[in-house]
Amino acid sequence: MRQEPVIPPNAWNNGGHLLAFWRQTFAVAEADVRKLIHDPVELLTRMTQPALWLLVFGQVFAHAQIITTGGLSYLDFIAPGILAQSVLFSAIFYGISVIWERDLGILQKFLVSPASRPALVLGRALSAGVRGLSQALIVYVLAFILGVHLHPELGSTTIVLMAVIMGSAIFSTFSLIAACIVKTRERFMGVGQVLTMPLFFTSNAIYPLSMMPPWLRIISKMNPLTYQIDAIRSNMIEGGQSIFGSGVDFAVMLAILALLIAIATRLYPNIIN
Repeated sequence: MRQEPVIPPNAWNNGGHLLAFWRQTFAVAEADVRKLIHDPVELLTRMTQPALWLLVFGQVFAHAQIITTGGLSYLDFIAPGILAQSVLFSAIFYGISVIWERDLGILQKFLVSPASRPALVLGRALSAGVRGLSQALIVYVLAFILGVHLHPELGSTTIVLMAVIMGSAIFSTFSLIAACIVKTRERFMGVGQVLTMPLFFTSNAIYPLSMMPPWLRIISKMNPLTYQIDAIRSNMIEGGQSIFGSGVDFAVMLAILALLIAIATRLYPNIIN
């Protein structure tokens, strides 16, 4: 007689819990994305910074020819760095919205909802990723207008967008952790200003790792922005070379994101205290 496989009694419950977790995550992300949809002016203001970097800084240094970029024109080299920079600058101040929501009483409603703490944190990370995609669109359009040699393949563009989402999620979660610790808008703005410049200038955004002194190269390899830029540059630009390989880039970013989500999940309820 054929024996039927035994299904553990909690198997369906586990699947149901997982489905509920992702529903809660996407619900939180959708709520944040709606804010962006209803505020298109924010998209226009986000164009200013990457436009200035590409049109002014990139053009001047390309003309000066003082930075060796391994066969790429300087404008080609810097475009992925500016994309990652614009994602960083918008994501690192993402935590201030959490402080606003706490002051308005919205955050308390999230925390007493059935949604789990990891779903709340991951949902915000995903919504930051969607905001990062809007930055990618802006930089791609500017780069195309300026004659940057972009990769035309869909696969390469998809990898770039994945790197943008991952980077946005990392820095927005990092921002959320900072917001949970400092808890006030004034302190948070100061912390955000302190964090952005070191992260940017210790990465390979505007100069290659080979130009850095050894001590700065070590710091750069501990900077998640370096791995995001490496993945973007090798897939966004024709002739762009990866230093670490896309597999390593995404593995490092995923590990950092998992660690930050674990920390943010533990700290998130403390922001209302």
